[in-house]
Amino acid sequence: NTLKDASGNNSVALSTVAEGSAKVWVDYTTVSSTAISDSFNVTGLTDNGTGDTTVTIANDMATVNYCVSGMSSYTFAVIMISDNSKATGSVDVETRNVSDSLGDSNDNSVLIHGDLA
Repeated sequence: NTLKDASGNNSVALSTVAEGSAKVWVDYTTVSSTAISDSFNVTGLTDNGTGDTTVTIANDMATVNYCVSGMSSYTFAVIMISDNSKATGSVDVETRNVSDSLGDSNDNSVLIHGDLA
């Protein structure tokens, strides 16, 4: 029930690894076209318009009570969850600048922690 390092001295519970690991992550662009650069547990992206993207999760989350974080290279940008956008199989995210304007970006990342279904 534990993982040990090569020396056998340090160990961590498997539940800690399972609970603390990202269940979904994706790196993508929305400039010119919406495209995944690399991902884990993602089946695709939907371009909903400028700065608005839906990430579709391959293996659903257990509930909508999961944690989403993200980043973007858009000037002083943040990735925000759209209102009421969390579902067990997807999340809608927006790329916004400091003026609160939607914008597309070359480098976006979204990360989800929580329990899988």
